[in-house]
Amino acid sequence: MPKNKRPAPRKNSTPPEEKEEFLAEALCAAALELAEQEDGEQLSAELRQKAAEFPRQVRKYVQQKKDELLYSAIELARFEDVDAYRLLRETVEEAAGTVLIRREGQPDIEINAFAIPVFVHSTGGLVQAQEFQDEAAFEALLHSFTKDGLESPKAKVVLVQHAYDLDEIDRVSYSQLNAMVREAATSMTEKKMHAAPALERSMGGWAPTAFGADDTAVELRFLLGFALKRADDAFYQAPEGEQEQDDYYAARMERYRQWTLNAAPLVQRCLAGARPLELNFLYQDLFYGAKEQAQAEYAMLDMMAKLGQALQAHPGASAVIAPADVRGDMVLRVNLYGAGNSVLLSCDKPIDLGCDLQLEVDDIADALATIGLHAVSVAQRFDAAGQAVEAKPLA
Repeated sequence: MPKNKRPAPRKNSTPPEEKEEFLAEALCAAALELAEQEDGEQLSAELRQKAAEFPRQVRKYVQQKKDELLYSAIELARFEDVDAYRLLRETVEEAAGTVLIRREGQPDIEINAFAIPVFVHSTGGLVQAQEFQDEAAFEALLHSFTKDGLESPKAKVVLVQHAYDLDEIDRVSYSQLNAMVREAATSMTEKKMHAAPALERSMGGWAPTAFGADDTAVELRFLLGFALKRADDAFYQAPEGEQEQDDYYAARMERYRQWTLNAAPLVQRCLAGARPLELNFLYQDLFYGAKEQAQAEYAMLDMMAKLGQALQAHPGASAVIAPADVRGDMVLRVNLYGAGNSVLLSCDKPIDLGCDLQLEVDDIADALATIGLHAVSVAQRFDAAGQAVEAKPLA
């Protein structure tokens, strides 16, 4: 008699894209479940286990380069619940930009990616071929991060010899950033040279501009670096008391303010050699925090430039600020009105889900005041026809 054979295992007929869609939905559902728990002390044993597993699962997806899955899960959460969206996005960003290195018998080591956005004012615009030609300036700039107290005196810092534009920063995916952090960690912990393909791929080149030789140019650039330090380094631990925390962050801000003054000539030499530049630094932050604040500031400057030009041509204009929906995305819109309530210009500023809307409105109103526009109203929203709903003069 023929021997009975074990049946061949059934092949998984689920297409990969459907599987990833299912995993994205599961990750979104996990974020929703965790975000609904207001008091961490009251979590059940099952939920505590899920809370511990959640960041591990996210890190696994980042390391497996499942970017589409992660972006899909975040997009799903964005339409489901604000808290779940923020929890998932922050967890993914943390997993992408920070790597913890554990070695038996040694303290845990942490490395993260940081960035400093800089608005560069020049005549004629920056030229990529001129950047980072001054090695002495670059070495002094690199040393300043620990010398001037931006990073711990015990930290190791590397700085990329390239000023990224916004398009380059925006193209860096979660998995690519994670690979860049790991490449930086390898370069700082091992003596022999290693290839860094993810880092090299990130420097795709600046987007072309159309500045003439005599044009006044304002361009956004990012200094990108990596800091390696002990995970328990007291330099990075804020004290517990409220006043002590305020003092800690105020001191950190003052050190950064002083650093911008000291480092500005070095950054100028790194970006353009002897050419004169005016530099406006935004605050140093982890990669995604720096990117977000730069995008918000860039959008604000672009909006004010357009409104300022229109206001010069129509000095008696008034404005209305209100949220609007643009293909499912929330924006803050400013409509500029002329005689007969005709719309002279409409400008949109993207806003993040879950932001402080009143604070965003106040920031725009303050910016409008700086360009001489004081006849400002705030409305509940702009409807589908573009009409302001319940507009009231701003106090």
